[in-house]
Amino acid sequence: MKNTLIKDATIINEGREFKGSILIENEKISEIIEGNVSDSYGQNYNIIDASGSYLIPGVIDDQVHFREPGLTQKGDLYTESKAAAAGGVTSFMDMPNLIPQTTTLPLLEDKHALAQTKAMVNYGFYIGGTNENWKEITAADLNLACGIKIFMGSSTGNMLVDNREVLNNFFANAKILIATHCEDEETIRTNIKNALEKYGEDFPIAMHPQIRSREACYKSSSLAVKLAKQHDARLHILHLSTADELQLLEKGNINNKQITAEACVHHLWFSDEDYKRLGRFIKWNPAIKTSKDRDALIQALNENVLDVIATDHAPHTLKEKSGVYTKAASGGPLVQHALQAVLELHEQGKFAKEQVVHKMCHAPAQLFGIKNRGYIRKGYQADLCIFKKEKHTVNKDNLLYKCGWSPFDGTTFSHTITHTFANGHLIYNNGKFDESIKGQALIYNR
Repeated sequence: MKNTLIKDATIINEGREFKGSILIENEKISEIIEGNVSDSYGQNYNIIDASGSYLIPGVIDDQVHFREPGLTQKGDLYTESKAAAAGGVTSFMDMPNLIPQTTTLPLLEDKHALAQTKAMVNYGFYIGGTNENWKEITAADLNLACGIKIFMGSSTGNMLVDNREVLNNFFANAKILIATHCEDEETIRTNIKNALEKYGEDFPIAMHPQIRSREACYKSSSLAVKLAKQHDARLHILHLSTADELQLLEKGNINNKQITAEACVHHLWFSDEDYKRLGRFIKWNPAIKTSKDRDALIQALNENVLDVIATDHAPHTLKEKSGVYTKAASGGPLVQHALQAVLELHEQGKFAKEQVVHKMCHAPAQLFGIKNRGYIRKGYQADLCIFKKEKHTVNKDNLLYKCGWSPFDGTTFSHTITHTFANGHLIYNNGKFDESIKGQALIYNR
């Protein structure tokens, strides 16, 4: 790998924006130079002129479903990590609701082996909790896992943990972070029963926020918080969707929190008004709620009540997304355009650029204790993204998702991702890929 000089960029890192250059040597950031460098500097390096562009740490997405093994008609570790690289995402953490479900150490090791040969960027994997495996999981050495994923509400793959005693045992005995999908199953089943009686199977898609309701979200999230406090467990609540749940959380520095939570891009971008236009293409679990909920999530991120921004990237084929309400799959692809979408929210005055970098790059590294990533620091892995203020329109010709569609189809963003480095390797360069070097497994400081 040839050493690289990224020259004369506008660097956004650790709450600062400044002009500077970065040297990359042997996968790592070897020097950060503030101000301009001379034209003769770095003659022995591969030089990238980043004048007029922004340079940030690579995005770390703590919640994706790349669908391998077993569901590869939707996506796989190669296709979706390639899309991630095009979006400036240099590390991902993948969920266990697959075929087979990642609920044992041998199956977790199998996923790592797959990723070593297929993942274009860096990777981490959750191990899944079930109603049967709490003893095995909580007793195991989980250095290979970024966290224990517990579905307190059922979703794709149905790994629902609905046994209260089992939940209690997980929270009492887990040695690493527990990440939860929080929706109360009994509430949802009652809502579906009532809707079926009134409409039959094809009830309006706009009812999705009433089926997977704010009451279902709050009831489950409040239980997770209660159990975490009772057992002093490390809890991370995934994809909050309501203003109501924010009262369960505390404002503050992520390093001082035992309970953290995230917002996902679709809950920050869309509202229930968009069901009329996009229908099943924005059917997610938890459901997209009102514009007031969306605004409350944005405010909570700015006030450090919510800690990270992720995607819940969850591709399905167009066939799987079609059909009546009860048959149409929940979830959609987002990882290629997440950074652009949040930068667009910056353009709308919702976030400072420094806050975008904090919530998408720094905070995930802090939250999971990821070693030597998430920041532009000397000695850290050179996971980097360069973007510029240039319009980019999403269309089917530039989509990289295996499923072939995006809820952002036809959307024009104000920024374009131009370069992505993973471990000092320039994997993405203005639409072209160098696939000669694969990503690396994330290592956690525990």
